[in-house]
Amino acid sequence: MGNYIETFRAVVYPWHCDHQGHMTTMHYVGMFDAAFWHLLSAAGFARAYMEERGTGFVDVRDTIEYRAEQPVGSLIVIESGITRFGNTSVTGFHRMLNPETGDLAATSEKITVYFDLNARQKIAFADEERARLEAIIVERED
Repeated sequence: MGNYIETFRAVVYPWHCDHQGHMTTMHYVGMFDAAFWHLLSAAGFARAYMEERGTGFVDVRDTIEYRAEQPVGSLIVIESGITRFGNTSVTGFHRMLNPETGDLAATSEKITVYFDLNARQKIAFADEERARLEAIIVERED
């Protein structure tokens, strides 16, 4: 899996499912969002770090591709990595896998912008932040 890191692990419970018996969209979104915050933390953007600086991230695009239904009882693992970053934005890619079946359940690509929470505008990454992002760059695998 290259340099992907595990960012989320769960079980699909009945309340994750819709009337058709498979995990519903809102829970995919929530799981991928949680995974992305773990990915950003692994890149050094922990909550305390950002609070000290008054910075955060603002999502500008989410793309999810659903590949295999996940019914109640399915085990879910999400592996994530940074596929690219620019002066002010970063793109994370996530693979949701079912380790019991080997299925690729879904993929997510999220683009987010580094943000000054006080000025309410995008800001550039500092050199040391760029180095931390570079350290977890992966090739997109889907």
